[in-house]
Amino acid sequence: MKVKESFAVGHMALGYLLSKASSKLIKTELNAPLALTLSIIPDIDIIIPFLQHRGPTHSIIISTAIFIPIFLIYRKRAIPYFIALNQHFLIGDSLAGSGIQLLWPITTQHYGLIMEIKGLTNMTLEWTFFIACMVIILQTKDIKILLQPHNSNLILSIPIFSVLLPTLLAFPTNVPIALIPLHIAFLTLFAASIIIDLKNLL
Repeated sequence: MKVKESFAVGHMALGYLLSKASSKLIKTELNAPLALTLSIIPDIDIIIPFLQHRGPTHSIIISTAIFIPIFLIYRKRAIPYFIALNQHFLIGDSLAGSGIQLLWPITTQHYGLIMEIKGLTNMTLEWTFFIACMVIILQTKDIKILLQPHNSNLILSIPIFSVLLPTLLAFPTNVPIALIPLHIAFLTLFAASIIIDLKNLL
């Protein structure tokens, strides 16, 4: 099993905050479930056999290539989602852990500051981003979108089953005790959103 070197809560919180801010700046609506999901998509490599963690899925070259047709179709409306995806490794994984293969496939060299992932500084950042995320979700009433029937909410099953549940159910868990409540909070919110959607479909 691959060792996870970063935590989902910080990625999702920061991804939401930055995508929400950018959507306000360019005056476009943000699909919060999609932004939250994209913010942890690079860590899908954790469940893909033979794919190195923090390798190809953490490359700015690959993410830009994927988004080129999306930008051609949606133009400026794609910006918040591009930011949600890329902040994962340009900010989060570049700060903590063992670095990222930012320029894969040109080079497999790892880039980053390599801050201690379980150190006090990173734990403080994770909590700060999470609290700010919850405040903005409540202030902007995105919480209502997440807790009302909406087809896009079903996409939250991706972070639940690819990152949140595997991280919490691993034994021994790699998540510090201080971050377990944050993981549970996101897991509960996303699960409630999906259950509400499924009930509406039945």
